[in-house]
Amino acid sequence: MATEQTTPVKKYLPRLIILVVVIVAAIYGFNAYQHSQVYETTDNAQIEGNAAPVLARVAGYVQEANVEDYALVKKGQPLITIDPQEYDVALRQVEADYQQTLADLQTAQADLQNARANLRNVQQNFRVAQSNAAVQATRRDKAQKDLQRDQNLYQGQSLTKKQLEDSQSNADVQARQYDANVQQINLARSSEDVSQAAIARAQANILKVQAVLKVKQAAVDNAKLRLGYARITAPISGKIGKKNVVVGQYVQPGQTLFTIVNDSTFWVVANFKETQLEKMRIGQPVDLKIDAYPDLDVKGKVVSLSEATGAKFALLPPDNASGNFVKVTQRVPVKIEIQNPEKYKGLLRAGLSVEPAVKVQ
Repeated sequence: MATEQTTPVKKYLPRLIILVVVIVAAIYGFNAYQHSQVYETTDNAQIEGNAAPVLARVAGYVQEANVEDYALVKKGQPLITIDPQEYDVALRQVEADYQQTLADLQTAQADLQNARANLRNVQQNFRVAQSNAAVQATRRDKAQKDLQRDQNLYQGQSLTKKQLEDSQSNADVQARQYDANVQQINLARSSEDVSQAAIARAQANILKVQAVLKVKQAAVDNAKLRLGYARITAPISGKIGKKNVVVGQYVQPGQTLFTIVNDSTFWVVANFKETQLEKMRIGQPVDLKIDAYPDLDVKGKVVSLSEATGAKFALLPPDNASGNFVKVTQRVPVKIEIQNPEKYKGLLRAGLSVEPAVKVQ
């Protein structure tokens, strides 16, 4: 049986294939090495965005739900209406209390005006009493002089006893009239003190009612707020996630109904190893490869580096003081700003995986 001869192709083909593989591997390895000298990369990164939870601020039954799952909403757009009847009744009640207190304030102000008017009358009476007393003092002095003159005439037998008695009587009357005028002055002075006290009491009552009125106004404002909370609007523009509320459902204050994600502002948070941060600086350009869109060319730049490792923000941070400590390479969050985000507004989603490559040289 003849031995099959080995052709040159069969003899050298395996060696040629191995040589090609080695060359390709060498080229790939060299390119990877060069790339690693210029770029720092990680696959521990994702897109982040602003998200605002929509919460119920008052309790009640859902009356309207004007939104669907993953719908686009605008800031201020009405979304959910909680039955407002209870809060409307509460508002009317506190408004009635406020109006009653306002009427009490008006009454107190009227009392103050009356007290001030009474004080003016008393002061006028006081001035009149002083004038009357001054006139009466003149009459009293004249009557006393007439009596002295008549007494001299009577001693000289130029005046009858009856005339003297009349002069004495007139002097006594004028003196008693003057004393009465003095009493009127004292009474007017006392009345003025009483009027001043009445004014002070009315002013104190006004301050008291005004303080109560402020409390009632605060109650009205609070009732209006609670009534307004029954109508829930979108806090930001964006797209909502899954809706967790339906008409007829009873909701509690603080209950999350759904979340709105702002669809116009996105950035990347990449968790680089601590050994990759030596040459990383703010402002360095970044090439972003999004797993969902591998052919999409997205550019970015480093805008900030966290002041602490990710482990420090964990619910239960590691305690290296324990005896079983094992050194683990830590990761530091790095925020990357996406350049021209409006170009990718319809594509980007919060939570998408990203592979950033930061050019450090």
